[in-house]
Amino acid sequence: MRVAVDATKCDGYGTCFEMCPSVFRSDEWGYASTVGDGTVPPDQAAVARRAISLCAEQAIREL
Repeated sequence: MRVAVDATKCDGYGTCFEMCPSVFRSDEWGYASTVGDGTVPPDQAAVARRAISLCAEQAIREL
């Protein structure tokens, strides 16, 4: 599983990187981005999907 963040939609609420810091991080402006290429470790898939579902701006998608 891989994920991607649409930077044009993100408002920087931080839910994703607080829930799943192994997959999401805060960039220098406080907006979400992925760690590396967005590959989700198998043991983090459920948490990453939960973070996707809770994104207020629907800025994250599963690839």
